[in-house]
Amino acid sequence: MTTPDTIVAIATPPGRGGVGIVRVSGKSLAAMMHSLTGRALAPRSVQHTRFRDETGQVIDDGIALYFTAPASYTGEDVLELHAHGSPLVLQSLVRRCIELGARHAEPGEFTRRAYLNGKLDLAQAEAVADVIDAATESAARAAVRSLTGEFSARIGTLQDRLIHLRMFVEATLDFPEEEVEFIEAERARDKLAAARDALVQVLGEAARGQLLHDGVRIVLAGEPNVGKSSLLNALAGDDIAIVTPIAGTTRDTVRSQISINGLPAEVIDTAGLRDTSDPVEAMGIARTRAAIRDADLALVLVEGDQPPAPSLLAELPRTVPHLIVHNKVDLAGGVTRRDDDGLWVSAKTGDGLDLLAAAIADAVGFNYRETGHFMARERHVDALRKALAHIEAAATHLDHAALELFAEELRLAHEALGAITGEFTADDLLGEIFSRFCIGK
Repeated sequence: MTTPDTIVAIATPPGRGGVGIVRVSGKSLAAMMHSLTGRALAPRSVQHTRFRDETGQVIDDGIALYFTAPASYTGEDVLELHAHGSPLVLQSLVRRCIELGARHAEPGEFTRRAYLNGKLDLAQAEAVADVIDAATESAARAAVRSLTGEFSARIGTLQDRLIHLRMFVEATLDFPEEEVEFIEAERARDKLAAARDALVQVLGEAARGQLLHDGVRIVLAGEPNVGKSSLLNALAGDDIAIVTPIAGTTRDTVRSQISINGLPAEVIDTAGLRDTSDPVEAMGIARTRAAIRDADLALVLVEGDQPPAPSLLAELPRTVPHLIVHNKVDLAGGVTRRDDDGLWVSAKTGDGLDLLAAAIADAVGFNYRETGHFMARERHVDALRKALAHIEAAATHLDHAALELFAEELRLAHEALGAITGEFTADDLLGEIFSRFCIGK
């Protein structure tokens, strides 16, 4: 796919810096290069040059890189102008490129062109944005694995299994008298079961990859003065929330973005749950209940050896998993541990927080001990679940030798997997995906 127009954008973050980059992509940029630099540029080499305006005056002194199609990021001719990181200089370069026939790039348009020109599949294209947005080192590494094609390769292997089955079943439909022979000779049931098992494994890994992409929302809940704010500060490694011995100090939700064993997490400190006549505190408690409803995990804090009150547990929706955290174990003279009654920690000293971090990861289904995670998104997990449903439906049709229905379920499963890498993708989905990218990428 090639497009007739040329696009330009600043590819570096807003603000001042030592170096700023303007990126141009389009068809045949030779004339634009000559107008900007006064000379031709050798492909795929770094060349020192001066960028000039329409009158020949120097805009800046920098370097230029020229990539000819199709050996470029977008698959088109690409020109990168590396100048000093002054916003005025970069805007002048963009303005000059527009005078020479380019237009402002839309968000994600460079990567969208890379996808449309076959330089990346859709999962890899999404991983470009995931690398940029990664909130933890583990998330960044997982996004790079997806960008380099690890996730796509796993999907490709699943598709190959289905293609092999589809090939034989479609051939068998042309010779209905051979149906029984197909099922037995090709071991269709065994191969379908193997495809299902492989899909279940990828689905589990993708679900963990989605956690790295989306992160988790963790709410600290409990009665007043049990150490919720102290625990938030301990997890964040900073004095995010005010801590005093006065019950009811926290009257609103306080949020902090942290990493828990490589898992991005938003931890929310909340007002203590209790009956109150104070209208301000009551508003904070109402926000506590709302935060609990929206949480992926609730940490229910109690003091020392005290069990959680039944009224406190009643505040937790059944859909929200929770962990009981016995805080202030240092005051009770106890030891940190993890057992059937919960976790025993000290937010003040930090003892037991490693146990808590491991318990949080286990509770949300993130195995931080494993390496080799790839990044995944909600739509990827949904597509894998849809493919799994079609494979399981195919198994029921195979049991009844209904090969036409068997073939259709295989086709639908194959199509669901293809939506992940972009083989079967609607244009409106592409617009939604790439509109979330930053301009210049």
